[in-house]
Amino acid sequence: MAAVSFRRVEKSYARTKVIHGIEFDIADGEFVVLVGPSGCGKSTLLRMLAGLEDISGGQILIDGKVVNDLESKDRDIAMVFQSYALYPHMTVGENMAFSLRLRNADAALTKQRVADAARILNLDRLLERYPRELSGGQRQRVAMGRAIVRDPKVFLFDEPLSNLDAKLRVAMRAEIKALHQRLRTTTVYVTHDQIEAMTMADRIVVMHDGLVEQIGTPLELFDRPANLFVAQFIGSPSMNLLGGTLRHGSDGAHVDALGAAWPAPPGTAGTPGQAVQYGVRPTDISLTAGGQGIPARVVVVEPTGAETELLLQVGSEQLVAVIHGRTGARPDDTVHLAVEAANAHVFDQASGQRLDATR
Repeated sequence: MAAVSFRRVEKSYARTKVIHGIEFDIADGEFVVLVGPSGCGKSTLLRMLAGLEDISGGQILIDGKVVNDLESKDRDIAMVFQSYALYPHMTVGENMAFSLRLRNADAALTKQRVADAARILNLDRLLERYPRELSGGQRQRVAMGRAIVRDPKVFLFDEPLSNLDAKLRVAMRAEIKALHQRLRTTTVYVTHDQIEAMTMADRIVVMHDGLVEQIGTPLELFDRPANLFVAQFIGSPSMNLLGGTLRHGSDGAHVDALGAAWPAPPGTAGTPGQAVQYGVRPTDISLTAGGQGIPARVVVVEPTGAETELLLQVGSEQLVAVIHGRTGARPDDTVHLAVEAANAHVFDQASGQRLDATR
């Protein structure tokens, strides 16, 4: 295992810069997920770490050693790709053993490592099959097994679940996380799926346009997004955002938006009259009784069993609320909303940065 460090890393293609001086550390044994929309630079950063892309500026360190000029094969990393990249003419066992045979590893050691990896991944009975005889999930486990047998310092995953159906993705997420908990190998995982990031990561690196927007644990990013981009990207359904004006009163701060006063978290910074974006997650909106609260018209009701998702019209904007359990609300009904003020968020309209509040 090994720590990984990025030191002011840059990447340019001709005159176009796609990575802008990224700098952060990954601890020994940590599972870090790089997440962001397509084109944000996350896969490029992973490929630079793997040695598959040249570095235009800065340094990448593995186990304290600068690896900028090292060939990929000399970095002691193993990569699992989206496409599996299995050799079709080789059996499962041969695919898993291939990298060790290239290194002329001892035959007995190779056999033992393949057997160990197959046992961990429940591939024992599939070692004589060919990739064409496997399901998508089994192929991905073989690709993971091929990485495990190398016993690398760092595992790299490049959107490994993108080709799987929804049910299998959920199962494979759990398998990859369980594998990491067992092996404790430093892992860098790239995805555009924030649910994958939230459920798997020790820490998440949120990227946008070649920059790091925020780094933190899944719950830190969910509870305290640093800016509007992170607020909208992390969480499903997405955070509701309303443009408004910050006000301070004897009973605390609130935001005037859509003709209503929306409660701000205690200790919200900012100046009275400041243009802001008010954020509230769908799960922090509830329906009140007795006509108390902010009036809204029900547009769509989507029951999912344990929860009910409501699309609501408030003034000129539509909001989403997720209600625990079931509700008698129907389309075109008027309901009244309450917001959990302690979980609300206020962002500066101009900069998009969070106006810190004492929690």
